[in-house]
Amino acid sequence: MTDFSLSELSPMGFLQALLTQGWGEDGDRSAEAVRHQIATIAESAATCFESAYRADQTLPEPLDLAGYADMITGIKNQIGGNFARASSPPSAVRVLNHRCPFGQTVTEAPALCQMTASVFGSIAARNFGWARVVLEKRLAVGDDCCSVAVYTDPEQAPAGAGQVYKNEANVVGENGSQRVQERLKRFWCRQSETEGPGIPAIVAESPAMRGILETIEIAAPTDANVLIQGETGTGKEVVARSIHALGSRASQRFVAVNCGAIPEGLFESLVFGHERGAFTGAHEVHHGYIEQANGGTLFLDEVDTLPPLLQAKLLRVLQEGYYERVGGSRPLQGDVRVVAATNADLVRLVEGGQFRTDLYYRLNVIPIALPPLRERLEDIDALVDHFLEQLHEQYQQGRKQLGPEAWSRVLAHSWPGNVRELENALERGYLFSKGPVIQSLDLGDNRAPTTSPPPTNNLRMARKQVADRLEARILKETLAQAAGNVRWTAEQLGLSPRAVQMKIRHHGIDPALFQEPAASRRNME
Repeated sequence: MTDFSLSELSPMGFLQALLTQGWGEDGDRSAEAVRHQIATIAESAATCFESAYRADQTLPEPLDLAGYADMITGIKNQIGGNFARASSPPSAVRVLNHRCPFGQTVTEAPALCQMTASVFGSIAARNFGWARVVLEKRLAVGDDCCSVAVYTDPEQAPAGAGQVYKNEANVVGENGSQRVQERLKRFWCRQSETEGPGIPAIVAESPAMRGILETIEIAAPTDANVLIQGETGTGKEVVARSIHALGSRASQRFVAVNCGAIPEGLFESLVFGHERGAFTGAHEVHHGYIEQANGGTLFLDEVDTLPPLLQAKLLRVLQEGYYERVGGSRPLQGDVRVVAATNADLVRLVEGGQFRTDLYYRLNVIPIALPPLRERLEDIDALVDHFLEQLHEQYQQGRKQLGPEAWSRVLAHSWPGNVRELENALERGYLFSKGPVIQSLDLGDNRAPTTSPPPTNNLRMARKQVADRLEARILKETLAQAAGNVRWTAEQLGLSPRAVQMKIRHHGIDPALFQEPAASRRNME
């Protein structure tokens, strides 16, 4: 496993694959090589994690110990840990964790603990000039928790223990290959670059999407709650992030919560937080999602999956602005704007008693209904351009365009997975096409179940108009490549010259506009 596409793996998946395959520098499978590679990964990740966290929190430069402790616990908890600061020695920060982001995998691969040590050490070295990280306890080897101490003063640090970090680089990782470093930096930093300050791109050529953009512009400057409804893959989170970016809370945090992915037993603790000693294993105070989003925006995706108890507690936050942590008695103020999203029919759930009526009306102050891609065919042309440009910037393999066969598949497909399915299909086509033209797209099994109704006359008309526009575009692009040579254009498109001439007349295209000097035409012929 000496080469692979980092973009196709999550950080968790990449690390697990690395340990499973035993991949080290130049294919070395030794334990030391694996630890070396994990340290390399962590240092690249730490740089991007710190930059994203600083941008999110608007932090000073450099950090003090308290700010550093908040940063490393915040970063790790966003990844999936449950870190909290504990009693610390002088000039040091000690944190405890009772839930490893890698789950049970870490017991099979204890070397993954190097990831935490290197992230903590790299960030400390950049802010304090020197750090020694000691893994005092590890869940990976059967301890009751993870205890990590980060010393920033050589005089106070225990000699010989742990790993030393200085001059922004872990000693273990200084000899990592430049190729791996650059790929890792692109991998880890991509999300923070695309999700940092700024407005996410929303393609809106269709009347329906233009109307949604107008709604976003009106809703964003207010604190009114928003309920976004739409099928899976229609871009609900992109709309939510746009509302946040255009509003007065843009400088504060945007906290996205996938309610459907949280086990019911953990819901209350994760959303509202818990006090120390609230239940077995609650060794430290945990700040819930509402507290993390204080002053900013809380995005609740799949809000229809909220358990009844959480619905009642969320309603209180929306009505009164107060809540309590699990095990707490002191009310906390929750200054958050709530943007909720669902792919379910909430009205039907309300009628069936599965979703609170009062909560529905509290959330549905500004409703936004995102149409499926099959109902916004006017956007497909622009979406294809948008995603192909993104892929060019991401992979640096040159700009590519769709060929006639690929376009015909795009127009014929029903897109049950909506915009996300289109994006994934284009990424596969971009990566596997060998030239500047993507000749075909793998769209999987077109028989995938869908509840979409058969096309209406309006949809058929829209599809025909889009196809007509795309045919003209393909003709112009091919004529440009052929320097206006109709015969060569016909060969590239698999048509007869007479058919091309007819299409040129139909679209009102003048081949002479694409012609170059005679020498270039002779080379073409």
